[in-house]
Amino acid sequence: MNEETHSPLRADPHLSRFEPLERILYYDDFDDGLHGWTQLIGNYEHSLDSVLPDYADLRQPQLSNLSMWDTGTAGSAMGTYALKLATRPKAGGLSVGIKRQTYRKLTRLQFECYLCFKPEATELRLSATDVRAFGVLFDIQGGYRDPRARWMPHLRYLNALDGQRAGKWQTKPETRTFHTIGSSGETVSHFHLGPEGWVDVPGGDQIVCYNEIATKMNWSYLKIGLDLEARQFTGFQCDEQIYGPEGMHVISLDPMPNLFNMLNVAFWVETDVDKRAFLYVDSCLLSAEAV
Repeated sequence: MNEETHSPLRADPHLSRFEPLERILYYDDFDDGLHGWTQLIGNYEHSLDSVLPDYADLRQPQLSNLSMWDTGTAGSAMGTYALKLATRPKAGGLSVGIKRQTYRKLTRLQFECYLCFKPEATELRLSATDVRAFGVLFDIQGGYRDPRARWMPHLRYLNALDGQRAGKWQTKPETRTFHTIGSSGETVSHFHLGPEGWVDVPGGDQIVCYNEIATKMNWSYLKIGLDLEARQFTGFQCDEQIYGPEGMHVISLDPMPNLFNMLNVAFWVETDVDKRAFLYVDSCLLSAEAV
């Protein structure tokens, strides 16, 4: 981005925290509402009972002013409200928030956000290993001029597993088998956030900031790069740690008939214990190269 374009961003205290590419596709500050972020629900046909079981209990996103029982209302990092994902209080429970968009050009993209993960503060202890993981995924398919495979880059931070600290980044190369939904032959579904098949990012060990008690909030910066034409990660950054694309996998699928130019983005959080896990997102920005 040249200096003439960059100067207005530096003058804006909200946007200057980001490092966008030339064209900002969207900037969501959740003080203004949900901005189209909604619940991930499984595909169904004729009846909601046809949803795959793993989708049946995913929790929807909501807005939160981060009220805690001991410190009161903290608000978000740069305002009053954050996007909040909250799981059920059951180990392995997930909450997912998704934004459904399309893209105009095959180019490089960059997604940035400020986020914070916490367990529900139901105990007077650190609880640092109660959140299993959080992550960002993309669901992308080519357009009419590029009717190639659907692909799904998944990046997750595995904080802990079965009570043991993990502290590492992972990607996912495969999803589960597709299932036919209903009887028309028009609807299929697959669950891609299962615990199996995750692969460690080479050199991807990192301890993300988690303060001394479960009600203290520290916001981390996350940036993820993608190349739509090459269908691959270009790397990512969390706080000061920068990771290249080596060893970062994506899920590749056959194209589907109704998903041309799809560019979906989703956050998720998973709990490791029978206690709710929370993911808060202060704001996020998606940008693209100008081509």
